[in-house]
Amino acid sequence: MGNLRAKIKTIFIAGLVVTIPILVTIFLIWWAFDLVDGFLAPIYDRILGYHFPGLGFVSTILLIFLVGLVATNVVGQRLLSWGEAFLSRIPLFKIVYLSVKQMVDAFSPQNRTSFKRFVLVEYPRKGVFSFGFLTDHSVLESEEQRAIPLAAVYIPTNHLYLGEIVLFPREELYYSDLTIEEGIRIILSGGIATPSRLTVRGSGSSLPN
Repeated sequence: MGNLRAKIKTIFIAGLVVTIPILVTIFLIWWAFDLVDGFLAPIYDRILGYHFPGLGFVSTILLIFLVGLVATNVVGQRLLSWGEAFLSRIPLFKIVYLSVKQMVDAFSPQNRTSFKRFVLVEYPRKGVFSFGFLTDHSVLESEEQRAIPLAAVYIPTNHLYLGEIVLFPREELYYSDLTIEEGIRIILSGGIATPSRLTVRGSGSSLPN
């Protein structure tokens, strides 16, 4: 009887392992669809006189695609630049918009300047390694001691877009051979996509461009 219960429990848990990711995925897709569809759906409902499921979603996707077309040509980039300069004069909008834009741009495949390298650092204590993205460099100067070259590293925490900036001496960084895209994949997978063997070029005082 005990073996039968154990087998039933094992089968049930196996079913949960398969079912839960499917249900969560379906829920998230449906939630995203309903959210995006709700942007323009009220307008179409008023114009057509009845609700047409998915029309708002399709229109929103097309609108985003059109904005992308505008943003990828010279004239469109200039118009967007003028519009951004105008809106950036609004105090509250400037704070929120520029912060979000800088973060989103950092993870954009077209952006080759925000994240320079995917690195490893001993953090939050010696002997414990954390993944991070090298973002910039600085020099710490004081009257009491010599200038210390520092490297700014963005270390994601619970989510790719949530993390903290830590300044490390440049010689304490370990430069991995993984690309930025591979690093993002590792973070999003919760470490599951981490290669079985990590190769680093050793820490050093030179900062890669």
